[in-house]
Amino acid sequence: MNVEATGTTRRGRGARKAARQTRDITMLPALKRRLPLTEPMDQEQIERIDAASMHILENVGVQFRDPIALEDWKRAGAKVVDEMVYLDRHLVKELISTIPSSFTYHARNPANNLPFGHDHSIFVPMTGAPYLRDLEDKRRNPTLDDLANFHKLSHMLPAIHSSAHHIVEPYDHPISHRHLRITYSSMKHSDKTFMGMTTSPKNAEDVMEMCAILFGDDFIDTHPVVTGNCNGNSPLVWDETMLGAMRAFAKRNQPVLCSPFVLGGANTPASTAATVAQLNAEALSALAYTQVVRKGAPAIYGHYLSTVSMKSGAPMAGTPEISLMNFMIGQMARHYDIPWRTSNTLGGAKTFDAQAGYESAMTLNAVLMAGANYIWHSAGWNEAGMHCSMAKFVVDAEMCAMGYRMAEGIDWSDFDEAIAAVSDVGPGGHYLGHPHTLEKFQKAFFMPEMFDNNSIEQWQAEGSVEINERALTRARDLLNEYQEPMLDPAKNEELLDYIARREREIPAAEALNQDY
Repeated sequence: MNVEATGTTRRGRGARKAARQTRDITMLPALKRRLPLTEPMDQEQIERIDAASMHILENVGVQFRDPIALEDWKRAGAKVVDEMVYLDRHLVKELISTIPSSFTYHARNPANNLPFGHDHSIFVPMTGAPYLRDLEDKRRNPTLDDLANFHKLSHMLPAIHSSAHHIVEPYDHPISHRHLRITYSSMKHSDKTFMGMTTSPKNAEDVMEMCAILFGDDFIDTHPVVTGNCNGNSPLVWDETMLGAMRAFAKRNQPVLCSPFVLGGANTPASTAATVAQLNAEALSALAYTQVVRKGAPAIYGHYLSTVSMKSGAPMAGTPEISLMNFMIGQMARHYDIPWRTSNTLGGAKTFDAQAGYESAMTLNAVLMAGANYIWHSAGWNEAGMHCSMAKFVVDAEMCAMGYRMAEGIDWSDFDEAIAAVSDVGPGGHYLGHPHTLEKFQKAFFMPEMFDNNSIEQWQAEGSVEINERALTRARDLLNEYQEPMLDPAKNEELLDYIARREREIPAAEALNQDY
């Protein structure tokens, strides 16, 4: 199915066909990291963080604002006083020991299945933006069509491993129905793995039912196909909405990110090490609870990590302490042998400018060197998550591809051939026409498509086009070349029937508001 994106100029079918024949959109396999990790803590410091976290769990406690969770904890042997749960360190470690250290994500296209955990990493786009910067670089409210365009881009960008879920909020649909349309868009426009909405327990259950339609009820009970995210309320609170959604995923054996929402210095101590100790306690309490719900269910040590400007109170991105905390959190997750999630190319800039690039590159390098497994918010994030930028989305994806190449480590496969070329060329020669160069030049060195490396004269002759404009052109081209990976017609009909039934059952009480 060929699609014309809003704001594009129409091109002939022949041009689109030629572009499809030359552009390789095959998804990269899960990244298998081969570089040494950055691990600033020694074993004594790891144990110090662990001991501080266990002290918090045992003596300060974690508030579980959910009657079902409180009863579950009582049955598991925890000390429960009102809504406070005090977790013995031995109980916590016994529970988290049953979390799988690795598993495989299954996509509707088996070629896009992903090994996950240990030294494997995947890149996942940003989600949750209430605004977008569109194909004309206009900041506005998103629609379901805009969300579909981001899912299509996710499908076509090789370094992106998932279509995520609500990359942008579709404001042209009632809030109470959005999770259904968002999930269907993730499934329909890409055959990669995706994320599932956790905005309420019932919404999470709807996602599980839609996954059961797509993959089969028995299949999802034994195969991870979707990822949920549950955010804690730092400091030390898990609420009824998140816990109910967590149960919906864990009961069906689907992985959930257990993610404290950290604003360093605001809802944690103004200390890098102490922030990690509190975050670690919060994450462990939720990870342990997933195993109370279902022993052996996959779960991922998560966090959303930012520091707060002490001048304005605004969250910051790309700061040194964020990198240090990512290094430390990676060490703690490996200490417990649990896969972990981080956030990637975050930017606080209001446009796709130099600030956005520097912040994003700082974070990308840090999370790769920290050894993160689930690298979320890897494309499009800007303005502290308030908007997703079409231009930044495609450039971030190329940055992930470059990070992927770096983290794969050194390729020694043709070392002897290349050394032999030195003897062939000798002093004062050049390698441009050598058979080894002609055979290897396309893959020997990464050649960015979004970055201009021509001379200034050539750049000026071609119109002095800067990266934002180049990226928007690339996004338009990709959307014009997009071909839908068609759903099985019977499953598609069943999904649409389920959505229609649930939309009849769920009151569309929330009025549409185009001025958010």
